[in-house]
This record gives sequence, structure tokens and C-alpha cells, in this order.
Amino acid sequence: MKYTKLNLDSKKILITGGAGFIGSNLALHFQKNYPNSEIVVFDKFRTEETFSNGNLKSFGHFKNLLEFHGEVISGDINSKNDLEKLVEYGFDYIFHQGAISDTTVQDQKIMVETNVNAFKNLLDIAMLNNATMIYASSAATYGNAKSPQKIGDESPQNIYGFSKLMMDNITYKYIKKYPNARIIGLRYFNVYGKNEFFKGSTSSMILQFGLQLLKGKNPKLFEGSANIFRDFIYIEDIIQANVKALSGKSGIYNVGTGKARSFQDIVDILQEELKTDLQSEYISNPYKSQYQFYTEADISKTVSDLGYSPNFTLEDGIKSYLNEIIKIGDEQN
Repeated sequence: MKYTKLNLDSKKILITGGAGFIGSNLALHFQKNYPNSEIVVFDKFRTEETFSNGNLKSFGHFKNLLEFHGEVISGDINSKNDLEKLVEYGFDYIFHQGAISDTTVQDQKIMVETNVNAFKNLLDIAMLNNATMIYASSAATYGNAKSPQKIGDESPQNIYGFSKLMMDNITYKYIKKYPNARIIGLRYFNVYGKNEFFKGSTSSMILQFGLQLLKGKNPKLFEGSANIFRDFIYIEDIIQANVKALSGKSGIYNVGTGKARSFQDIVDILQEELKTDLQSEYISNPYKSQYQFYTEADISKTVSDLGYSPNFTLEDGIKSYLNEIIKIGDEQN
């Protein structure tokens, strides 16, 4: 995919959460397209530690970085000592992807510490080094707000969405305090694509449904899935938005396709591509009280201010992702 080329020669780029899904894709993109930049990945990396819901506390995995040739640092964004080690690098750009992204985590203390407190500490480092800060916010800030979701209509239904909204609130304060700084929050909608496998049960339903179908299993959907809509966005468009943000105006932006699709659509597209015809099974939704039933990004500001334009429909994204899904399926068999 082509972008307007910036001169990043000799520029120092930090990617937190760089061994995770989106972070590793960013690291590999910059390595390929800006070979004379200095890229540093900072990640906690996965351990066997789990939350009370049974999911891993960290999804960062070395296999996402097998093709990466830059510097890798194992560190915890909750550790001020670890963060202080980053100051001496004098980063020009910080892509902050490190966070708890599991929306089913109920531990409010660790969620706020990891997503909010650590973000503020990183922002202080960015301001000290006069670095551009581009970070991952989330559509979870909107909760069940009316679609299309617009900046300013937030109503988070879980602690994850609340933590991301608090990050955005800090951003607005820092923009006022540091008018010459560039701080950009990107509210990702439902992202899918290469390198998400190690997210396990929190990986996209595109991957989960695809693997079910490849195993000959009936796809399991929540009851009423034909009426549950999401703005599914392919990883390449997420990369595009981050690259466009490098020279963008400070603020908060939605990053989606601007078109909601149902979970049933995913299964139908996958079945067509994989040439399968398996009967869907419908199960009750255990997350009803904090579930978003319709998300669709209002991307008008993202288009006008960042020059962003989504290139992948759901059909396009699944077709592009299909070989990777099949490869994962083959490795599991």
C-alpha cells in the first residue's frame, strides 16, 4: 500500500506493545518503508500470568517479530524505572499500542493503572523529548451511543472503554498545555488481520470463524448475530491511519471503514471464500450488559484532517487475510 512518504531518515521511533498485533505490524511497516529510521520495540512479552477471566495478561509474542531487525526491549509500561530508560533515546515519534486490550477484564485498578496512568507517564516522556505521540484509543469509548459514533458522544459500558476515554481526556488537557506538541489518539474500531493469532480468545471473529470452518466445525455465533453490527477494519487501514497521523493535526480520530457489517456477514463471506457450507450454531451472549450491538465510525474528521481513506471493505480484507488464516489452520492440524 502506498502512502505519502515522509523523510524519517535517522528519526527514532518507539513502538510500545510492539510484539503485539498492531504494534508488530507497525514495526514491520516502518522497517520496510523507512529503512534509515531507528525503530525500538518495547513490550512486556507474554508470561503465563492470567486475569481472573482466564485470559493472558500479555499477548506480546516473539514470533510476531521474527522478521524485525531493530532493537527490542522487554519492559512494563507500569514500571516507572522501565519507562525512565526510554528517555535517553530521545525518540522523535512514539506509537503507543501497549495496553490491556481485553474488554472482558473486570479488574478496574489494573486497567486504569495500565491504560491511563502509564499513558500519562509516556506523554510526559514525549513532551520532554518534543516527540509526536500517536496512540491507540478505542471505539469502546462509545458504548451503545447512537451510530454512526461521533467524537463527543462517548458512553463507555465497561472499564476498558472508560480507561480509553480517560486517556483521550488527558490528551485534550495536554494539547492545551503544549500547543506546539502533536498528540493524536486513534479510536480503533474492530481490527483484524495478520499477527492477531496470539491474542487467543480475544482475536477477531474473522480469524475465529475462519479457523472453525477450516476444522469442519459449525460456526458459533451469538443469538441475533444478523442484527449485531460492527465496523470491521483491516490491519492495513490501521497502519495507513497511523502513518497519516505522523503529519496530522492533534486530536482524537475515529479509525474504521464507516460501514457497519454483521457477524453473519463474516461467516457468509468466509464460507464463500473457503467453499464451505456449514450450518451456523447460535449461542446465548454472556456479555449482554456491556456489549456493543452496533458500531459504525463517523470518519469524516479523520478523512478531512488526516487525509485518511479506508481501502478495504470487509470482503476485500477477508480475501487479503485468507491465506494467513489457512496457514494458521494448517499449523493447528
